[in-house]
Amino acid sequence: MGTAVETVPGPGPNPPPAATKTVLSSEATYLPGRHMFALWTWSGRGVGAAPPVGDVETVALVVPTSDLGGFEVADVPCVLIEPDALLDAPLDRPGRSVEVWRTWITGGEAPLPIAAHAVPDATGVAVMSAEHAAAVFRHTASTASELAATLNARLRPYQVRGVSWLRETVAAHGGAVLADEMGLGKTLQTIGHLVPQAESGPQLVVCPTTLVGNWAHEIARFAPDLRTIVWRGGPLEPADPGTVVLTGYPTLRLHGPAMTGHHWVTAVFDEAQVLKNPRTQISKAARSIAANARIALTGTPVENRLEELWALLNLVAPHLFGHRTQFRRRFARPVAEGSTAAAARLRGVIEPVVLMRKKAQVAGSLPAKIHADLICDLTEEQKHLYDRLLEQAVDDGFGSGVQRQGRVLAALTALKQACNHPGLITGDLDETAGRSGKLDLCTDIVADNLDAGSPTLIFTQYRRTGELLVRHCAEQFGLTVPFFHGGLNQEQRADMVRRFQAHDGPEVLVLSLKAGGTGLTLTRAADVIHFDRWWNPAVEAQASDRVHRIGQTRTVTVTTLTSATTVEEHIAAMHARKSALSDVADMSGVAELARMDDDRLIAILRRKRDN
Repeated sequence: MGTAVETVPGPGPNPPPAATKTVLSSEATYLPGRHMFALWTWSGRGVGAAPPVGDVETVALVVPTSDLGGFEVADVPCVLIEPDALLDAPLDRPGRSVEVWRTWITGGEAPLPIAAHAVPDATGVAVMSAEHAAAVFRHTASTASELAATLNARLRPYQVRGVSWLRETVAAHGGAVLADEMGLGKTLQTIGHLVPQAESGPQLVVCPTTLVGNWAHEIARFAPDLRTIVWRGGPLEPADPGTVVLTGYPTLRLHGPAMTGHHWVTAVFDEAQVLKNPRTQISKAARSIAANARIALTGTPVENRLEELWALLNLVAPHLFGHRTQFRRRFARPVAEGSTAAAARLRGVIEPVVLMRKKAQVAGSLPAKIHADLICDLTEEQKHLYDRLLEQAVDDGFGSGVQRQGRVLAALTALKQACNHPGLITGDLDETAGRSGKLDLCTDIVADNLDAGSPTLIFTQYRRTGELLVRHCAEQFGLTVPFFHGGLNQEQRADMVRRFQAHDGPEVLVLSLKAGGTGLTLTRAADVIHFDRWWNPAVEAQASDRVHRIGQTRTVTVTTLTSATTVEEHIAAMHARKSALSDVADMSGVAELARMDDDRLIAILRRKRDN
């Protein structure tokens, strides 16, 4: 446990200098989640400017109060530096914390002054203990040496820490949730954990079907000594030590009983938000898997309700998070009501088994991501078609009870397809250009990107829209554009990704939002277009992260296309109202509309002619 920030005694990192001239000493604070050091300066009475040895960013650290009578958490200007770089960093006046950490880096040990571990804990009211900082550094440095010899990859410091954290957490609690933001390398970190467990027995990875081939490719690339077997159903033969069995969630749901009698050293659940509802058949099948350790990987541990997080915690550490009702009473309800105290308690409770890091925290070298939300005018043909479709839906009625949501969804689908292109409704696709404001704007963006030599990804929800985009690019630019969708098999998908990532790959790739929105690495592109809008902003963000992830070297531009005066503007407004713990779930937007009375529903669906 940490020591309470308010009660930590003693002066600051260095006593005030005797001279009146302010002399700044450089201090080094270990950041365990990143396995890096924050370099900052101390004058004896306050924090100074960051040392001039790199890019400056702000880090929350525990520092003395202005009267030196206690400690407080403050945002401190720092330069982040890797352990090896600390040894030779050109610092004018290295403080005690710098000297001590240099001793540790070269294999020695020495007592840590408070500046060396001045990191607030998850609750924000306690400081990380010196013992914990030393233990994390020691174990992570040892893991780094081992990975250099066993893994065909050079991991970043935070990724090494991810591997060592997985090992520590699994050993202590039997399971872990690695919830790094999309693009930070959860697959690679997990492979780093699997390698030393290989000889203890077979291991299992369950993931979306789309990602089975990606897992096989990444294991062969980074850990070729591991053997992979793809299981697509039927009898499951006993696997030998050193083997990783890969399977998709649909296979587990349909053929789960074939797992009976099999025991795994490690069971990994990738994109584990699939298991957020513990009552579903797939969640029950996942919980029935016999394994020494369970690891859940997700970039979105909470998509809609906080109880989804409980489902993942219960999956990996049921002995710690066994009572859903208690979790709801202590955390879910108070946090939903805005209780900061409950949120702090929750962070403290989950910290032992959840590691959640953002790009801004651990990957400062990533280029910026620029968002451009563009409004597209409807053509006259689209306006007339949109109005006619709505009139027809109103005449047919939206019904009530169970059938109402289905009818609302059908009306929404038709209206959104009209926003994409009228020919998707009428069937008249002899000419595609000039009939859709959205398609014309998308064409202009792609043309600019082609001129600039910048490959582009275009995401859509609909198969027919994707096919239209492929045809339109061929007609307008003479391009052969691949379309990544759910109807492709694993070999076709893997080949499509490989070809796009190649230096001479296609200039444009069209993707189904559902099939291509998670797990893929498509960093050759730096421009993303969301052709139509989905209810859940987290889904769009995950799709954009196919480009904005480790390996990207350029600024990423994400463009969303929204048809003016239509229901798409309502969806965009829902995105703007989202919060950290209440992102609109995949179908909750439809449910919300279905709960409205007819007058309010029609008012939202109807074009706003006065806009």
